[in-house]
Amino acid sequence: MTDDETKDALNPHTGLPFPADPATPNATGAPAAELPPAAKPAGPPQWSTMPSQQELAARAALETVMDPEIQLSVIDLGLIREIHFLPGKTVVRMMLTTPFCPYAPQMIQDVKMAVEGAVPQTCEVDMLPDPWSPDMMPDPGLLGFSF
Repeated sequence: MTDDETKDALNPHTGLPFPADPATPNATGAPAAELPPAAKPAGPPQWSTMPSQQELAARAALETVMDPEIQLSVIDLGLIREIHFLPGKTVVRMMLTTPFCPYAPQMIQDVKMAVEGAVPQTCEVDMLPDPWSPDMMPDPGLLGFSF
């Protein structure tokens, strides 16, 4: 194929023209590799929704913290709402299954110990006043009945 045929040829898989060879000059006479990159889209930065390694480690450790009455983990019950990693401390925002849970102090201590064991910094637990319901669980069927 000659250069003219290659320039006009279409990729048989995509139907699009083949990309220009970066070593060949373009219409401006400069090699394509020396051209400035395309402008990035304006607007707020796009944050990844993927959990960090720290969050994965903390959530895995929290799988071992059980609600003493229900015998399911705080993760399975959906009690852990947020985990924030700040310089020097980890903040866990969680709720309880009932507003006046008699096991709250023990569960808070267990959450702190589990997170501090997974992420080497102090942990602070904030209790949320929001009411809990089974629809906050990843799998409400774990309670033994459907909702």
